Amino acid sequence: MKLLALIALIAATQSTSWLDPYRPIADRLIAQSQSSDFAWRRLAELTDTFGPRLSGTPNLEQAIDWAAAEMARDGLENVHKEPVMVPKWVRGRESLDLVKPVAQPLVMLGLGGSVGTPPAGIEAEVLVVQSFDDLTKRAAEAKGRIVLFNVPFTDYGTTVAYRRSGAARAARVGAVASVIRSVGPMGFRTPHTGATAYDAGVDKIPAAAIPAEDADRFQRLQDRRVPIRVRLKMEAHTEPDAPSFNVVGELRGRELPNQVVVVGGHIDSWDVGAGAVDDGGGCIVTWEALRLMKTMGLRPRRTVRVVLFTNEENGTRGGDGYRDAHRAELANHVAMLESDIGVFNPTGIGFSFNAGTPPRPGADAAGRAMEAIATLLKPLGADHVLGPGGGTDIEPAAQAGNIPMIALNEGTVLDSAEYFRVHHTDADNVARITPRQVSDNAAVVAILAYVLADMPGRLGQ
Repeated sequence: MKLLALIALIAATQSTSWLDPYRPIADRLIAQSQSSDFAWRRLAELTDTFGPRLSGTPNLEQAIDWAAAEMARDGLENVHKEPVMVPKWVRGRESLDLVKPVAQPLVMLGLGGSVGTPPAGIEAEVLVVQSFDDLTKRAAEAKGRIVLFNVPFTDYGTTVAYRRSGAARAARVGAVASVIRSVGPMGFRTPHTGATAYDAGVDKIPAAAIPAEDADRFQRLQDRRVPIRVRLKMEAHTEPDAPSFNVVGELRGRELPNQVVVVGGHIDSWDVGAGAVDDGGGCIVTWEALRLMKTMGLRPRRTVRVVLFTNEENGTRGGDGYRDAHRAELANHVAMLESDIGVFNPTGIGFSFNAGTPPRPGADAAGRAMEAIATLLKPLGADHVLGPGGGTDIEPAAQAGNIPMIALNEGTVLDSAEYFRVHHTDADNVARITPRQVSDNAAVVAILAYVLADMPGRLGQ
């Protein structure tokens, strides 16, 4: 048994010996990133200067032009903008007023893609339901009313269904408008916006969100059999698609420049707050990874490409556009990494090797390699592969090219209060993120991108 254990120990040591030259480089990248607050100040510049960046707005296009110019100033290579047509939804003026049992203005946000109300608004009684099943049971009561889905936040994947489908489900039973409890933990009476969708053949009714505190108040009133009447006004409408761009910059590989590791986030945001958490931070830390390598004179074997995707929030046209523009070269994509669930304290990564079909051979080897690479992140507290990788922007290309996917901070952050308390709200600004958090996340991306781009063989080979 002792001999077998010794053989196993030697085999394990030999299997990761290729990683040894990268340990001092990882330490240097961490030290360099933590040596200044440059990346946080760049995030502040993006969010302070351009504010919220909804698709189809001048704010977004000005931010895109700024990013391209700054990438070129950093000395990145092949900096360019790739055109994409994006949806243009306009919020307009909006309000929600409690009429009974007492007159009072309420805070609210229309949901992205919603239709508006008539100019005079919609005044109706409110029916509070706690699930889609509850709505079905009370369908006869919903006709002519405004339905409020008071569904407490559990996890994003479960609760977001009410934001996405609430209006369509309420319209099917004759409701005149749909309101949801905001998709997120209890905050400070801050409503959350986000995209809604309609079903073909069903009337489109206005859709909005209110804070958790107000949803619970309405629940208590209804439980006491107190009639609730509100007036909703929304000017929301959709205009023709508008031109936009993905922003691309590279650090070209020294030996295999046609093989590519992609990192990125989405530069658009909702039209409230400043889009720092979702997803200015993701853009900045992935961009900063290339700048760090450039500053330190590190040029890996393969190309590292940063992409700031447009229109993740209400259309995913940026991710689709990248797939279509680069379809011929997807076979040469080594990996794709997205940062879109916050840049708070690093926790670990998500990783998926077989992104498409048929499954690629080498999954076990790729998983072992990623677990080994993750050990370089231990000084940052991110040395764990916590779950599957992915991301809205990278998935179209990854699925089409069967490209391994990595998600930054996957697992523990995904359903945490820290992120979902502020995302899609007026509270999403750079004050929520510390300079050290930005620096540490940039170091995580830089280490992963450099090793994946420089390692002797491609992942899984």
